[in-house]
Amino acid sequence: MDEERLDGGNLGGAVRVGNTVRRVAGPWTPAVHSLLDHLERAGFAGAPRARGIDEQGREILTFLPGETVGSRKPWPGWVRDDTTLDAAATWMRRYHDAVADFVPDADAVWRSGGTWSPGLIVGHNDAAPYNAAWDEGTLTGFFDWDFAGPVTRDWDLAYAASSWVPLHARAVATEEGFTDFAARPRRLRRFLEVYGWSGDLRAFIAVVHDRVQAHLADLLALAAGGDPDFVRLLAAGTADRLRDALREMESIEF
Repeated sequence: MDEERLDGGNLGGAVRVGNTVRRVAGPWTPAVHSLLDHLERAGFAGAPRARGIDEQGREILTFLPGETVGSRKPWPGWVRDDTTLDAAATWMRRYHDAVADFVPDADAVWRSGGTWSPGLIVGHNDAAPYNAAWDEGTLTGFFDWDFAGPVTRDWDLAYAASSWVPLHARAVATEEGFTDFAARPRRLRRFLEVYGWSGDLRAFIAVVHDRVQAHLADLLALAAGGDPDFVRLLAAGTADRLRDALREMESIEF
């Protein structure tokens, strides 16, 4: 069967084969497939299904239909629409509820996050627009689960909020097509309200700041360790853009 390379993807990429997607597997793949199997049993529709490993050693996942951001800039208008913001927040809440009773194997290997313990969930950790499928006004779900791993709900929510509000550096957001920076406080409050989050807004902003800081630290550590994907991201200026986001976040009036 013919293979179609899918557009986008900073780390490794993927190909479509029929109604499946094939991606390079890693040490974390068995744990991720266990998570996806749990979501399938729970009837959670917003994630691909794991279908094993192919003859080339690649993981097999079902294909999520819909439009994706891919590699184009600026991103399509649906990314910035309030209804999409609501859909992303709703997906996050439904996912967190669906995964709340998932207990991974004690020897599970994760690419991101720490060691699971009671009180944590296995977050997606990368539920951003570039991993979303949008089909005729509906958020089909999120793909690319490689960075799933044990975290708190707020930690997972913080990454999604920074991606969808967005709270990126202005230069990054502008390149992606977002220019209404005055709307960011309103969009963050809306995202959290739709999710059902309650708490001190400043405390949540602190979590977002810590989440971006941790993302920067992970990038630097992986690049220093010689991971070619992260060496490339570092060379492309990703670390500098994350530092800009951290600095600019301090000046936003929430």
